[in-house]
Amino acid sequence: MAAAPVVPSSPDPGTPSAGLSQTARVIDTFIAPKKTFLDIRRSAQWWMPFVLITIVSTILVFVAEQKIGVDKLVANDLHARPKQEAQFEKLTSEQQAGQIKVSGVIYYIAFPVITLLIWLIMAGLQFATFKFGANADITYGRSLAVVAYSGLPMTLRGVLAIIAVAAGASADGFTLNNPIASNPGFFMDPPNNPFLYVIASQLDVFLLWTIALTAIGFAIVGKVKTATSFAIVIGWWLVITLLFAFLSK
Repeated sequence: MAAAPVVPSSPDPGTPSAGLSQTARVIDTFIAPKKTFLDIRRSAQWWMPFVLITIVSTILVFVAEQKIGVDKLVANDLHARPKQEAQFEKLTSEQQAGQIKVSGVIYYIAFPVITLLIWLIMAGLQFATFKFGANADITYGRSLAVVAYSGLPMTLRGVLAIIAVAAGASADGFTLNNPIASNPGFFMDPPNNPFLYVIASQLDVFLLWTIALTAIGFAIVGKVKTATSFAIVIGWWLVITLLFAFLSK
């Protein structure tokens, strides 16, 4: 008796048959995000966005230190935090010089490390909310990949900041945390109203882009309604923004 023909299993219709490269994922995040997020269901790799943010942040710090100077960067950062500024002014000249020198080194390390920590925490919060609150078909690894790729607009903001600083952006008020005029907070003096400054800084064009991508990504990867995904992502953004705003007072 002849054996029955083997019927090949059909691929998941929601997943591309041929996987995207990490480079293709990055490009598609900006021009065709659905392709990137569908591919995350195939592979939850997220290392490329982290490599890019590390490279961009390192170049930004280097250019800012060359064009603006570490002393001015530290002074601007402290001005945005009056309590820390008051403590700094109590130090001796030698202690201040030492702290500035250390800050110059920390700038290179802090941005990629802090970014990674934020991604890990946000991925956990979103995973738990989508998994247990919306019954999404999601894993922590896929959540982390969605968060990482959705954060690429912030890397683009870093690139624009590099260009602005290299072109001679004003050193007055320049901070690495808020380097370009992409949000209302850029035009404010933080000590005048720290609470409002945090709120205004979060209304950043690139951050809002990131939030939209995150919601789209979880809707696709987690197979939940788009409206539900936006509600969850925006909800967490509001909670975290208000928390930091209250802590800044």
